Amino acid sequence: MPNRLAHETSPYLLQHADNPVDWWPWSADAFEEARESGKPVLLSVGYSSCHWCHVMAHESFEDQETADYLNAHFVSVKVDREERPDVDAVYMEAVQAATGQGGWPMTVFLTPGAEPFYFGTYFPPAPRQGMPSFRQVLEGVHSAWTDRRDEVAEVAEKIVRDLAGREIAFGDTQLPGEEELAQALLGLTRDYDSTHGGFGGAPKFPPSMAIEFLLRHHARTGAEGALQMAADTCERMARGGIYDQLGGGFARYSVDREWVVPHFEKMLYDNALLCRVYAHLWRATGSDLARRVALETADFMVRELRTNEGGFASALDADSDDGNGKHVEGAYYVWTPAQLREVLGERDAELAADHFGVTEEGTFEEGASVLQLPQSEGVFDAERIASIRARLLEARGERPAPGRDDKVVAAWNGLAVAALAETGAYFDRPDLIEAALGAADLLVRLHLDEHARLARTSKDGRVGANAGVLEDYADVSEGFLALASVTGEGVWLEFAGFLLDHVLVQFTDEESGTLYDTAADAEKLIRRPQDPTDNATPSGWSAAAGALLSYAAQTGAEPHRAAAERALGVVKALGPRAPRFIGWGLATAEALLDGPREVAVVGPVDDPATKELHRAALLATAPGAVVAVGAPDSDELPLLAERLLVGGEPTAYVCRNFTCDAPTTDVDRLREALGR
Repeated sequence: MPNRLAHETSPYLLQHADNPVDWWPWSADAFEEARESGKPVLLSVGYSSCHWCHVMAHESFEDQETADYLNAHFVSVKVDREERPDVDAVYMEAVQAATGQGGWPMTVFLTPGAEPFYFGTYFPPAPRQGMPSFRQVLEGVHSAWTDRRDEVAEVAEKIVRDLAGREIAFGDTQLPGEEELAQALLGLTRDYDSTHGGFGGAPKFPPSMAIEFLLRHHARTGAEGALQMAADTCERMARGGIYDQLGGGFARYSVDREWVVPHFEKMLYDNALLCRVYAHLWRATGSDLARRVALETADFMVRELRTNEGGFASALDADSDDGNGKHVEGAYYVWTPAQLREVLGERDAELAADHFGVTEEGTFEEGASVLQLPQSEGVFDAERIASIRARLLEARGERPAPGRDDKVVAAWNGLAVAALAETGAYFDRPDLIEAALGAADLLVRLHLDEHARLARTSKDGRVGANAGVLEDYADVSEGFLALASVTGEGVWLEFAGFLLDHVLVQFTDEESGTLYDTAADAEKLIRRPQDPTDNATPSGWSAAAGALLSYAAQTGAEPHRAAAERALGVVKALGPRAPRFIGWGLATAEALLDGPREVAVVGPVDDPATKELHRAALLATAPGAVVAVGAPDSDELPLLAERLLVGGEPTAYVCRNFTCDAPTTDVDRLREALGR
């Protein structure tokens, strides 16, 4: 019989709806039940494409004996971290503070007052490699709760006090300048893997936000080392197993430092961020590889993640059926030489094995290989390789596909809107701009209420109950601002303004200007989460600073610019010390140092000269430049006000720091004005 999770919209929670565990969703009712019954709370946090979450579910939560023990002694609460990033953040902070590490599944035991007192991540069904079994943990916690409750309460109170003492004090009114950004570049250079690209060792994550900083730093200063690190990292990733060489799109991370074996789940946010990064790399260098990867990644998102409602699904699972009824990580993506021969025949299989790095011993598990492009040089028959790739992709389509998490997350869709709008504009792909408009329309229709408040998620056209957090408001604004620049439609700028007004009122500390991840009127947790550092996506803090700055450049809104500048105080403090973890903040600081530049293009919308000036403006590498395009009498966008045609010709205006260049009708002069 299904438990309470059967009524939820989260695919992750629905995966647990048939568990024998008597799960509750995160709710006041769950904690009221704990108070009334005198039981502690088991909080289990995960997400639908998390491999070890599935493992623990199968081993423990589907086990009747374990479920009976849980139901007798605990109130069990299941949380999708993608639906409730605020709940995830405050308890992950506690886990990391107590154990020095974190991850998912996250397992936390709480008092009925939601105070944590014991922590962990994955627990096996039997003791293993120094880890206690899950049953041993449950029995130990039950014993402590029954026999030493006062001691447990003291521990919980101390943890909450310690967390409250970690309040961020970076209300620095000083802005990051040349010195801090140069130090950040030096820090990235020290961490750079000059052999394989990327930063640090294994596991290695795609450093999207740091690459955006490097591209902007090069554009502003001409630092060749910054461009080289960005370009080489992008090439290594695109040639590695982390990139799907057949279907496009990136896996979550590489388990090794060489980018060979990925953790195979594909997340919307990674692909949106990387699509945009590769498009920006092409804009800076003209690289054919960057162009190909940007377009293939955009096509992957539209083909495999777009939902019936026009939004974009959260993720594809790492695991899938291996054809023998067994769920195996990577089964959909890997190949053996025998499988190549079966699809391609002997001669083409030999070429494919050489081209994609498929070996007899395998690069993954059980003799299978992850496809790569190990050779950067050499001549090959492009037509024959294209045919091989098409046949392999068709054959792969016959395999059982990984599951898809159809949940639409507002923030990640905002990132996808920005990426698809820009990629479509750069490469003359109006279908990608249409896909961006479809997702933006869904966000407005379904996620935005009459007070311009955002809901975090939706699924199958049904909006979720959870309020948007700072990253939702910031990233959706970023997407809308990109659409305004690409389409010239002022409505997207208006919607961004509604959202950013909420950031000023609901998420900003009036006195210090620091930002919180949850709104002032959001559900009160044991601590109000606040984190300026990037993780898999730009932090809400940095993303808000970037969107506020762009909005101010488009509109002249002084409160928004002042808020962006106050928020960037944290970059002055953290940028030189931890540049890998505040890349988006550093990228926004680059935009601030450059102006950012404001470009207005006026002319009849169908005039080829207007389109050429508009395209030149969009392709400018000037960090954070904003673009407005429209007819000379248009009131669509504030930057177009009082801009006249020169000699009756379409005209471009470039302004920066309250100073404007002479208007120009010449595309080459516009490009020059937007260079260094």
